[in-house]
Amino acid sequence: MKFLKFLTLFAVISFNLNAQIHSQLKINQQKNTTYVIKNVNVIPMTENNKIIENATVVIQKNVIKSINGSIPTNTKIIEGKDKWLIPGLIDMHVHNLASSSPFVIYPTKGPLVNYDTQNLMTLYVTNGVTTVFELSARPEHIGQRNEITRGDVIGPRIALAALIDGKNANMTATNPSDGRQAVRIAKGEQYEFIKVYSKLNEETFKAIIEEAQLQKMKVVGHIPNVFEGKPAKDFFIPHFGLIAHAEELSKQTNDYSYEKALEFARLAKKNGTWLIPNLSNMESIIKQARSLENIQNLPSFKYVHPLMQSKWITSNSYYRASDQLIEYFQKQADFHKLIVKAFKENKVPMVTGTDAGISGIVWGFSLHDELKLLVEAGLTNEEALASATRLGAEWLEIDDKIGTIEIGKFADLILLDENPLENISNTSKISGVFVNGKWIDKNKIDIMLTDVEKWNTANKEKYDWKELLNSLSN
Repeated sequence: MKFLKFLTLFAVISFNLNAQIHSQLKINQQKNTTYVIKNVNVIPMTENNKIIENATVVIQKNVIKSINGSIPTNTKIIEGKDKWLIPGLIDMHVHNLASSSPFVIYPTKGPLVNYDTQNLMTLYVTNGVTTVFELSARPEHIGQRNEITRGDVIGPRIALAALIDGKNANMTATNPSDGRQAVRIAKGEQYEFIKVYSKLNEETFKAIIEEAQLQKMKVVGHIPNVFEGKPAKDFFIPHFGLIAHAEELSKQTNDYSYEKALEFARLAKKNGTWLIPNLSNMESIIKQARSLENIQNLPSFKYVHPLMQSKWITSNSYYRASDQLIEYFQKQADFHKLIVKAFKENKVPMVTGTDAGISGIVWGFSLHDELKLLVEAGLTNEEALASATRLGAEWLEIDDKIGTIEIGKFADLILLDENPLENISNTSKISGVFVNGKWIDKNKIDIMLTDVEKWNTANKEKYDWKELLNSLSN
């Protein structure tokens, strides 16, 4: 009997080991596949951005091996005739769902809500978003990035910014000493950037930024509320490198003129501060304030996790706003477009971010909406694309790895059916995506999105936002 049990155990172990080996071999095989895109029009998004027509692009071991070089043997051919190749897109302002709890219920309990990382990341990669900047990073996000790096999940590169605020944050600081210590803790916990937030006092805000510079960590974030009513020069301090929304500027003034926008732009230029316009944020808020149907009717709503679907509909803080408040939102939205125009006039770099994850802003899909809004605000198609490729990579200081199509860079690429330089909406006409050298064709994209939709539909009744809140209060 003992011998029989041993044989059974051995067989189970052998089966599991073989399955793991097979899975790893499959991953390695894809990594080692050499791809050739033939006859494709390359939009490299370098500064001179000279289009390379009818090019042959070789991708080997997740990097761009050659452009119009020799074709190796034993390659997988992708036909690119009449198609357009651009770098993978970068969303510089996202909030990713991650399995977590708002507080420790008891030791060993673990998260109250678990999310499937692949379902979340599918929304990015199927939309050609191959890099994201997480602006409320927690340990769970480091775990998600590890899943992607290991190859367990197909997802974007994730840059991480630890958020520091005056209260109600994972990291809080109410005085300069605590602010500096928070930066040092963030550095030690392997976050790469610091995000400053709205409830910091002036002294702590400045101390955090100074310490971040000492720790060689760039700073992104909000302009604290304490600066409202003060001269704009007071919050443009050295090493405050990136403003998270145009809204951060509009809330500092009641003067929504182009002259005021130009003042902000000139100060930003002098200080070396870049901008994430984040136009889609306010546009979405206005739509939600008018009707929740504007969320429910989003073509991408079906891909949103059912818990967030429930939250966006049943606990929407913008819905039924007064006409006066909606008018105020609209004035801000109009001013944000003037800010984009003024920053462009003063040659202040702008990068594309969407606040993906807040209500009405669907991960991945939102970046295409943002690009259209930037063009409407006055950027050329090429300038909008640069903000979502080369410039984002430059601010993150990984432009030697991604952001343009050049030999030696990682193969984060989008194959488009039509030219986005002619119509920016063409960024959503995707034939296929390379994510770190992994090829996902249109058929696979459709399957991945369908899988997410089916899971959401099957599990919709299991998630209720108000019930979750009640369980927390009890």
